[in-house]
Amino acid sequence: MTIGYLGVGNMGQPMAGKILDAGHALAIYDINEAALRPLLERQARRAASPKELGDTCETVFVSLPTLKSLRDVVLGPGGLIEGKAMKLLVNTCTVGVPLVKEIEAALAARGVGLVDCPISGGPEGARAGTLSIMVSGEPALVERVRPLVAKWGSTFVVAGDKPGAAQVLKLTNNIMFAVGLVLAGEALVMGAKGGVKPDVMLQAINGGSGRNLASALIFPKSVLPRTFDFGCPLHILAKDVDLAVELGEELGVPMWVCQAARLVYKHALFEGKAEMDISRMVEIVEKGAGYQLPKVGG
Repeated sequence: MTIGYLGVGNMGQPMAGKILDAGHALAIYDINEAALRPLLERQARRAASPKELGDTCETVFVSLPTLKSLRDVVLGPGGLIEGKAMKLLVNTCTVGVPLVKEIEAALAARGVGLVDCPISGGPEGARAGTLSIMVSGEPALVERVRPLVAKWGSTFVVAGDKPGAAQVLKLTNNIMFAVGLVLAGEALVMGAKGGVKPDVMLQAINGGSGRNLASALIFPKSVLPRTFDFGCPLHILAKDVDLAVELGEELGVPMWVCQAARLVYKHALFEGKAEMDISRMVEIVEKGAGYQLPKVGG
């Protein structure tokens, strides 16, 4: 059985590679030739269009960065929905509940199932096979997906039996991460400007109650060495922040802290930093503080 994979960028490429590692034949599509090349060299087959993936693969995975790109490749002219063979679409994108429901309804009218399958762990987790996999959908379809993603990571959490539940879970995860990233930048710049070495702070913080992913991974590996190479552009995380705040407001949940963090991301976008690596968010704090964290390592 050939598995289809559409979107093989920073996240999709290693995730598709893990499907190859598991011994499955793979057909791939992406508009970026450079992204395709490593998988083609491993004998993945190139599809000429999204429709061709849908014409030749019963199961197709999609990993794309924006709501528009997902809608276009699935529902647009020449999209996956026009494929004659596809029976199951696995959506790994973080796009919110409304779009997932729209796609689910359109696919159901053609007898195609949908499993919602967003992931967390970033490009490093995708490469290492340590992702957290969040799924929702019809239980039989979820069980069809489980062995296909087994090499992505050992954390496989079923959020519910309907597509969309995994989106709620993923947005909960991502807003906590996004707020924590901004918080870590403010706190560590404060501490360093106050006279404590950043690596000393991280040693204490990561051994205590202040630890989060930013302090444990992003700052020691990407910020303090000033490499800024975590691998996720700002606009993707800012999109997730928007979706999470909108969901919270729709549900009547106060989002005071999340809204404050959202303003920081909006400020970065307004400054034209949509493509910058999210590890550079600290530079906005540094600019405001008139102080740059000293380089450590690298």
